[in-house]
Amino acid sequence: MKFLLIFHFNLYTILVVIKLIKKKNNNNLNVKNIISEKKLKISLIIAIFLFILLIARLFYLQILDGNYLSNLALTQQSSSEIIHSKRGNIYDATGASLAISEPVDTISINPKKFKKDTKKETEEYKELVAKGLSDIFDLDYKETLKKINSDSSSVTIVEKIEEDKVNELKQWMKDNKATAGINIDEDAKRSYPYNTLASQVIGVCGTDNQGLSGIEYSYDSILTGTSGQIVTSIDGSQSEIPNSVESFVEAEDGYNLTLTLDVNIQNIVEKYLEKAVNEFKCNRGGNCVVMNPNTGDILAMASYPYYNLNEPYVATSYYNKDWDKLSKDEKLSRIYEMWKVRSVSETYEPGSVFKLITASVALEENITTADKKNDFNCSGAETVEDRVIKCWRHYQPHGNESLRDAIVNSCNPALIQLSKRIGSKTLYKYYDSFGFFTKTNIGLSGEASGIFHDLSDVGPVELATMSFGQRFTITPLQMCTAISAIANGGYLIQPKLVKSMENTDTGETTEMETTKVRQVLSSQTSQTMKDIMKSTVDAAKSSQVKGYSVGGKSGTSEPTNGNPDAGYVASFTEIAPVDNPQVVVLLTLYDPTKKSYQGSQTAGPTVAKILSEVLPYLGIEPNNK
Repeated sequence: MKFLLIFHFNLYTILVVIKLIKKKNNNNLNVKNIISEKKLKISLIIAIFLFILLIARLFYLQILDGNYLSNLALTQQSSSEIIHSKRGNIYDATGASLAISEPVDTISINPKKFKKDTKKETEEYKELVAKGLSDIFDLDYKETLKKINSDSSSVTIVEKIEEDKVNELKQWMKDNKATAGINIDEDAKRSYPYNTLASQVIGVCGTDNQGLSGIEYSYDSILTGTSGQIVTSIDGSQSEIPNSVESFVEAEDGYNLTLTLDVNIQNIVEKYLEKAVNEFKCNRGGNCVVMNPNTGDILAMASYPYYNLNEPYVATSYYNKDWDKLSKDEKLSRIYEMWKVRSVSETYEPGSVFKLITASVALEENITTADKKNDFNCSGAETVEDRVIKCWRHYQPHGNESLRDAIVNSCNPALIQLSKRIGSKTLYKYYDSFGFFTKTNIGLSGEASGIFHDLSDVGPVELATMSFGQRFTITPLQMCTAISAIANGGYLIQPKLVKSMENTDTGETTEMETTKVRQVLSSQTSQTMKDIMKSTVDAAKSSQVKGYSVGGKSGTSEPTNGNPDAGYVASFTEIAPVDNPQVVVLLTLYDPTKKSYQGSQTAGPTVAKILSEVLPYLGIEPNNK
């Protein structure tokens, strides 16, 4: 409407001028006036052209670009202040604080507000502020003055400032009557009371309180909450307009998370894991998972070497090797590797622990029974096509064996013979059912899944090596979850790390339910396998737990094809108590190079030590006098 009124007014003005000129020229007909009339006409044509340009410009500004300019004006006439939401805390299952947000402040400035009556006074005031800020916060004076002289509407000076420094700034502002342009905004600093405990699982935040790894990253949107905002009207000098309408959007704080981890069990696991890595000189560290097979709760999950959550960019152990020689990108790559939750993100060849899966399938399919005599024969080696696969005790063959004997003896030839009877198609059906082909969906980022041959590519050699856990890879968590299915009566339970989430604004708590994925084995097969696992531990004194009836199996896998420098992986899994398993432990040691690389001699005794403290802590009474 405004555009049309301007157009009509300008057009009317032009027509009136033309009529007046014609009338004057008719009354004064001489050569001189005729020349003037021509000049006037040219001038009018130019004027009309300029009016058309003006009208076109007005049309563009008011009609085509009107909304943008309106929003731009609104932006320039208003000032918004972000109200940061408080990041939720992380607790363990006992209520211990694993990650908390401590109140700190961020100091920022509004350079446009540093104005005095004269130019000289303004410069002196800016220099005063730069000197004060640089002295209090130990900053470079020239850099601080440069920020104060910038054209930006807001510039951050320092972040995550503790209370004593903020109080010092407030006193300086009071003493120097320097308040305009200096802002003290509430913020939060992430703190980890237990430093290295469960470091990979908990993860860290960046300086902006955004999760970078572990739970902090995977549940970032839940922990972060939603920021609020205060919008006020300002005038041309960027000062707040008195009595103007203020808009306020309240911040929504993040949820608190309670994990299934128990700091006491985690401490026990980390203590013995570190001892084992050092004792057996494991060049690539180690990993341990402790799981409740009935609920899927992860009671402990540790990867060694650990790192300090409060100093996440300080490399530890072998990650620090030749540190000064590394490029910036290489250092960052090492740090990211150190942050990994290896039981979730890193696959390995499980070795003989996987024989429990092959045996379970055979029992479930009624291919054999636990104690059928002379069911298998070990001559020290098994020839598959043109390949000779030796038993670990090839120098003294096991001879005739039952399935129980084969598992207790960890006999490769017997398992190869068993896999031929089962067949690759049936084995793959159970591998899928046990969850080896999919992620566990525990809720951590970077989770890997099993890497197997395509079923169509499985020949006699592949079938043979798979029977005793080699030439494919899975994650330690997948292995632990499958063992839990054997222990709990045959059900695959989805592992979980988060026990509950609390809405900090309402106090409402949401419990994470146990998820039964599917039934994999019958209760009868489960019971038989637990009894076989008990026989295995009874035959290996180093993995027994005094006072408790436990079952387990060792594993030792060779370096993977194409990666001979990776070394052996020694592992051991144990369930306790056998009659009613409440705990499943899986320990993996990467590249042990001292004393032994056998899982029964390295990982087995370590798991026994862990359970000797965990079981009494859980209140589980001894059942094996």
